[in-house]
Amino acid sequence: GVTIIGTGDDTTLWMAVQREWNDDQKGFVKLLSYNPKKKEWGGVRYPLDKTESGWVGLSEITAQGDSVYIIERDNLVGDAAKLKKLYKVAISDLKPGKLGGELPVVKKTEAHDFIGDLKSATNGYVLDKLEGFAFDASGKAYAVTDNDGVSDSSGETLFFPVNLSATN
Repeated sequence: GVTIIGTGDDTTLWMAVQREWNDDQKGFVKLLSYNPKKKEWGGVRYPLDKTESGWVGLSEITAQGDSVYIIERDNLVGDAAKLKKLYKVAISDLKPGKLGGELPVVKKTEAHDFIGDLKSATNGYVLDKLEGFAFDASGKAYAVTDNDGVSDSSGETLFFPVNLSATN
């Protein structure tokens, strides 16, 4: 996922790295920043939830108001799926450190659990690839899954509204 924060010379692109890289501490991924004006890269560390099986990663980052919203999910389906959540991080906490050095850790707050939405949309079967999240011009939130177009997928793609006020 990629999002933009700021305008003009203060524009910064923020990217959510899906999974841990070799230089990441176990249980953390990076949110990377790029300032086009200064041509500078930076980053912060994002703490991942733990699960008993599968892997956990990020799918999306979306700026809205004074926060960024991040989809964090496991790669499991059906009854095995345990983690399909939306977290928010205050934009004021996005103070990037220099890549290659010690990066600050951001604090996340749960904004929404998608498991109920996914069960309702599919008569109880939870799809694994919760991939996208956005706000429309009026501020209404939406999420989308991705079936990857592969033969071992259910073939379904869901696009649905998200009621954030019900979980905040």
